[in-house]
Amino acid sequence: MTIKFGTSGWRGIIADDFTTYNAKCVAQAISDYVIEQSQSKEGLIVGYDPRFMGESFARDIAGVLSANNINVHFSVEAVPTPAIAFAIINGKSAGAINLTASHNPYNYNGIKYSPKWGGPALPETTKWIEERANKIVSSGKIKEITEDEAKSKGLWTDIDLKTDYLEDLNEKIDFDVIKKWGKKVAYDPIFATGIGYLDKILRDNGIDVVVIHDKYDPYFGGGGPDPSGEKLVELAKIVEGDADIALGLATDGDADRFGILDFDGRFIEPNYIIALLLDYLIRVKGFEGGVARSVATTHLIDAVAKYHGVKCYETPVGFKYIGEYIAEEKIVGGGEESAGFSIKGHVPEKDGILTSLLLLEMVAKENKSIVKLIAELYSRVGTFVTSRVNLKLTKELEDAFPQKMKLNPKGFAGISIKEKITIDGTKFILEDGSWILFRKSGTEPVVRIYVEAQNEVALEKIINSGKEFILGT
Repeated sequence: MTIKFGTSGWRGIIADDFTTYNAKCVAQAISDYVIEQSQSKEGLIVGYDPRFMGESFARDIAGVLSANNINVHFSVEAVPTPAIAFAIINGKSAGAINLTASHNPYNYNGIKYSPKWGGPALPETTKWIEERANKIVSSGKIKEITEDEAKSKGLWTDIDLKTDYLEDLNEKIDFDVIKKWGKKVAYDPIFATGIGYLDKILRDNGIDVVVIHDKYDPYFGGGGPDPSGEKLVELAKIVEGDADIALGLATDGDADRFGILDFDGRFIEPNYIIALLLDYLIRVKGFEGGVARSVATTHLIDAVAKYHGVKCYETPVGFKYIGEYIAEEKIVGGGEESAGFSIKGHVPEKDGILTSLLLLEMVAKENKSIVKLIAELYSRVGTFVTSRVNLKLTKELEDAFPQKMKLNPKGFAGISIKEKITIDGTKFILEDGSWILFRKSGTEPVVRIYVEAQNEVALEKIINSGKEFILGT
């Protein structure tokens, strides 16, 4: 078994590859990295989500850190990733280890390492940790002490990460506008870390919120804590069935991703939410700076940037790249089609809680449905329709895929190619502004095909053309 970090840390199946021993090996590797960076006194935050043995894994990892004389700041409860990121950049530590598999199914767990700048660790850092961890797996050279020993040596402190984070959100969101609007909101934390965060701040500000699935459940109700349309069926029925409820909000396992339902229970794809919020930040809230999106995210964001005369940065997939621009204050905000978003002056990490609140503020201030706001945005910047499909590959097709991506087809759906981009996957920009991106999964024989066009008919034609390109000989 090889420990391998993906776009957001190392993840594995509990008791299969994600074992106590392997988790300790990763913790030892991170300890070695922190010591090399001379940050052991500043220490690391250790957090976790409510998965099976999540807190137990976290305590084991904290014992490894303490044995390496690294100060541990241990979360007193399951905690959202953005709350951890906020604590890092506000001086609580030199970084964090978070035991979470985010939106992955309940039988997964993971380790997400965030260094001192507060965003997800960059590839050069995770590569170092990954290589060191695999050597430790073979050697078994792990230091560890008990929690009692660590506390007796002053190396372990229990901390609350909720209070400061929520107080900061109170300064960033216009709750007066939301309260004056007078509508109810429905929220689904999917049995996970958003519980006691998004619902609490709404209630504390006098906003009526209907909450479901607000008890920790390591099964997350079955499947994974993914705030997708398929997972939010129960929330949609509640929103659709109550005329007083204006929005449905949801967050994933570690509350860094969002899910949004309009007043009629309709799920709104994250691409459109991100574009709306970036337009709102510039047009209404007066934020200054560029915008950023991943290579797989809608060019509606590019159109918003062009409309406002600001720069749009395109990044590889992985919020760490967008987080860098936020940390450097180059952008007003940025996002990924996989429901990750954050803004200038906040954390350089995805934040589903902030995104949900900002979206609620926007809808309250504009007093319009999300669908209506999308239509108005289209009228200003043009129409964009996006989709993503997963195409399963046979062994033969999987072996042929790398070579196929080196080809230069004439076009797709009869539209010639204007540009080829290979910063992450292979993306073809077509002459009419539509595009198609092929990106191979790193964990299964699947190629993800991302497509954008000006209307549904054109979109379907390009999707079919893309499938033919992959499946053809």
